[in-house]
Amino acid sequence: MENTVTLDVLEKKAAQYRALLPRLSTFEREDHEENFMVEFTHDSTSIEGNTLTLIQTKMILTDRITPAEISLKELDEVRGHASAWEFVKECVKNGTPLSENIIRDIHEHVVPVRGVGGMYRSIPVYIRGAQHVPPNPMKVRDEMGNYAYNLEHHSFSDEIEKAAWLHADLVRIHPFQDGNGRTARLVMNYHLMANGYPPTSIKLKNRERYFAALEEYSLHRELKPFKTLLYQNMDKELDAFLSMYSMHKRERDLSNTPPERRKRSPNMVRHISKNEDRGR
Repeated sequence: MENTVTLDVLEKKAAQYRALLPRLSTFEREDHEENFMVEFTHDSTSIEGNTLTLIQTKMILTDRITPAEISLKELDEVRGHASAWEFVKECVKNGTPLSENIIRDIHEHVVPVRGVGGMYRSIPVYIRGAQHVPPNPMKVRDEMGNYAYNLEHHSFSDEIEKAAWLHADLVRIHPFQDGNGRTARLVMNYHLMANGYPPTSIKLKNRERYFAALEEYSLHRELKPFKTLLYQNMDKELDAFLSMYSMHKRERDLSNTPPERRKRSPNMVRHISKNEDRGR
């Protein structure tokens, strides 16, 4: 069973994150952001059935190599998600408020298909394996109008809870013909980053719990299971960042230490590194 994570614990770690992030060198920050982009894209597409591996995703996005014998659909999903992620980061950097139109723009990057991307669905959709049936297409615009109103005016206990609601309610509405889950995870991270938290990624190993939490919200408007999952995810994300920062700090301290005063230290290898070209 997962440990309980409190908001106080998260806020203390988030305060460290906000203080330390600007101290990263340009290389360290770019490396950190690139690693997350690859992992987030892989997680977000694979959780919906994309079969590309993490290494294949890295080849496509950072090495600009198209692996042999992969489907065009899966390739487009990876590229579309990465494009949407860059758009989200740019919007947050520019201080652009999250809005209904921005959500439609995000979806247009996720599914860059003329007449589909950024367009609300005109047909019924069903979620495989779920009891919840999304609203009739005739109700989608009204549902999204209410969503946009609550985005602006509804009070939440904290910003992580609001991010959880933004994700869960968008999935409940399922406003688009395709790409709703990917868009919802991007919207969630948009709000987290805009409020000083690191982005987070739902791992494939947590798919069953993740889908169950979303179903609980869609059927009963019970947000707690998904909020709890997001709290725990954020705790791991913050721990990973703080550990990464400590590693870089030790490396910088070591490089600034005269050779005669250095002590041997174990090699620390990142999950995906610009300095490592696996698979070649």
